[in-house]
Amino acid sequence: MGKVVMYGSVSVDGFVADANDQPGPLFDWLSSGDVPLDESGELKVSQTSYDYTRPYWDQIGVTIVGRHVFDLTDGWDGKPPGGIDHVVIVTHRPAPEGWAPEAPFHFVDGVGAAMAKAQELAGERTVEVAAGEVGGQVLAAGLVDEVRMDVVPVVFGSGKRFFGPVDAQHLLEDPDVVIQGDRVLHLRYRVRR
Repeated sequence: MGKVVMYGSVSVDGFVADANDQPGPLFDWLSSGDVPLDESGELKVSQTSYDYTRPYWDQIGVTIVGRHVFDLTDGWDGKPPGGIDHVVIVTHRPAPEGWAPEAPFHFVDGVGAAMAKAQELAGERTVEVAAGEVGGQVLAAGLVDEVRMDVVPVVFGSGKRFFGPVDAQHLLEDPDVVIQGDRVLHLRYRVRR
């Protein structure tokens, strides 16, 4: 099985969205460079960010997100973001009315079922878990191997926390990657077992 990575862009004070559930400038680094990050040409980053981000994105087989993120993005119009093969959505509700059954999106109830489905689909590739409430639940369940953060120089003051509702201590190793991009600091921590 591939490793499980909790990932997201985050404000300096630890939020993945502001109090109005908006990312604000958290993704500005994805359009502030001159090196295309994907085939769309819409995402352009610095060479430093490309050298760190592209190889990671190429390892991802499945991303796990919550229903809230799925709804906010309108399910990415049935195409997983960043060239990912599959998206697993943690939800207590069925797929939306009229949702294309052939789209590589899988609706499951609970983080345990989501992880089982994601690992089945990913094989040896990485399972990415979106930061926020679902990511925090997966971390609390002891299923995360690594935490990756793209820290953006903004302070929100309040909003949706990177680790969601985690209410217990979880130790991480010292960061084994610290890379300064343009308007972003890329960090990677292994979860201490």
